[in-house]
Amino acid sequence: MFHSVDPRTGERFASYEELTPAAMRAAIEAAHAAFLSWRAMPFAERAEPMRALGALLEREAPALARLMAREMGKPVRDGAAEARKCAAACAYYAEHAARFLARETVPTEARASWIDYEPLGVVLAIMPWNFPFWQVVRFAAPALMAGNAGLLKHAENVPGCAEAIADLVRRAGFPAGLFANLPIDRGRVRDVIAHPLVRAVTLTGSERAGRDVAAIAGAQLKKTVLELGGSDAYLVLADADLELAAAVCTRGRLVNSGQSCIAAKRFLVVPEVRAEFERRFTAAMAAVHAGDPLDEGTTLGPLARLDLRENLHRQVTESVAAGARCLLGGTVPPGPGAWYPPTVLTDVGPGMPAYSEELFGPVAAIIPVKDEEDAVRVANDSPYGLGAAVLSRHLARAERIAERLECGMVFVNDNVRSDQRLPFGGVKGSGYGRELSVAGMREFVNVKSIVV
Repeated sequence: MFHSVDPRTGERFASYEELTPAAMRAAIEAAHAAFLSWRAMPFAERAEPMRALGALLEREAPALARLMAREMGKPVRDGAAEARKCAAACAYYAEHAARFLARETVPTEARASWIDYEPLGVVLAIMPWNFPFWQVVRFAAPALMAGNAGLLKHAENVPGCAEAIADLVRRAGFPAGLFANLPIDRGRVRDVIAHPLVRAVTLTGSERAGRDVAAIAGAQLKKTVLELGGSDAYLVLADADLELAAAVCTRGRLVNSGQSCIAAKRFLVVPEVRAEFERRFTAAMAAVHAGDPLDEGTTLGPLARLDLRENLHRQVTESVAAGARCLLGGTVPPGPGAWYPPTVLTDVGPGMPAYSEELFGPVAAIIPVKDEEDAVRVANDSPYGLGAAVLSRHLARAERIAERLECGMVFVNDNVRSDQRLPFGGVKGSGYGRELSVAGMREFVNVKSIVV
């Protein structure tokens, strides 16, 4: 049994039955059966239900936002934006799939040579709670348009969102069985991956989960795409526009109440601007409106679960004990719910959790650096490599620095975010493979060479 628990209050408000082993196997078999006919459909026919799914997401965004707010605490205005972003991704792949996977002719000595992009079959998606609709759609839209079938193993604290997604897919007119929600616990994921009709796995989650899934899938010789944790560094250089830098860093740190793999987490500030940046940044963080996520004016909601808050507070207290200074927040508020205040730590250095661990919540770690070169070194001194940002008025210098950062995405004078037009993913402990854009669409196809 899975339960929906409101992180504002700790109240359990809905329960969902777990799928039986027989029903799970039936869902896998039904997905494969639907795939056999779906893969033969022209792109134009696949695009019809995909566009219909986008229209449903757009139209029902307010209701979906309320569901997200109640299950994992996302402010409703952010939830509505998430649903609309999903709608845009559906439209994007409906429009571009045929071009992304078009046959490519290659001149060789043979009479004819070409490359075809063919779907793999049933793809299992193991998805997290923090963007409960976007994480799923950014896998499903390209995978289904490529001709694959999809199985969703969603996070156990957002069972209502998982059911809602499956219902939207059904109402959009996709073939029965092509996409299925699997409400199962983590212990049964191994059985799904091992099933011979499941051909690939994509996971967004922790580094530990990624290692476990990669090991299971690797033993079965099945393709994986892993989007794991991140500890994105934002480099604030001496020539940065500090008003812009404070706004970008605040927005980047507090996206999704700080619960995002690509949220800004480490702020590397050179000596010339450190004091003024700390003043502006702390003031901007303090001005954020925290409150009921069902209120349209709220920009910061609670964390998704109490255990997440406990771990975040441990990271803060241990960092302060090791020498970090707390400029803002850092205390657990009284009362029910998984609330945590915007928090700014400075003088963060090696050996502290705030330096080396991922801070999954509204806690910023300011790390003093000696100069620009030291900022690059510290940015790369991380087990993660997902995203980064450079704050500088000198764009040519910022571009040169961006090329030296060990990560999958770098933004200059803006916060890191996903965009269906650009590849999304990381290196090192942040995983491998790419989502979104043409690169993400080609992750779950067979690149077949044909020579005549």
